[in-house]
Amino acid sequence: MKNISKYGQIKPYITRDGSEIRELMHPDSHDSKQQSLAEATIRPGKQTLLHRHNKSEELYFITQGIGRLQIGNEIIKVRPGDCVCIAPGMAHRIENIGHEDLKILCCCAPAYSHNDTELLQTGDND
Repeated sequence: MKNISKYGQIKPYITRDGSEIRELMHPDSHDSKQQSLAEATIRPGKQTLLHRHNKSEELYFITQGIGRLQIGNEIIKVRPGDCVCIAPGMAHRIENIGHEDLKILCCCAPAYSHNDTELLQTGDND
């Protein structure tokens, strides 16, 4: 059955922006067709690289930790229970400003693709 995933069986990987991702549901390996759902983990003191997705709209739902999210020129503090919509083409990055892992549920429509991730800064994510 490809319409269910088991968290403990999903191997995390590092995306182009430097975050650790567990793909909870993705068309490449599940029955979803139009969207993907992943859990991102940002370690304390780390941040993702500034980037944008030219096709995908992204929803971030914060489940753990405290972060500082930059969307375009706006910077907002996010905490558990906050949900943010990031429009296609909008530059963004998130920084963990707390002392525990920052965990984010990320929903992308259309589904996440490395090819749709355009890095706007280079280097590591320190």
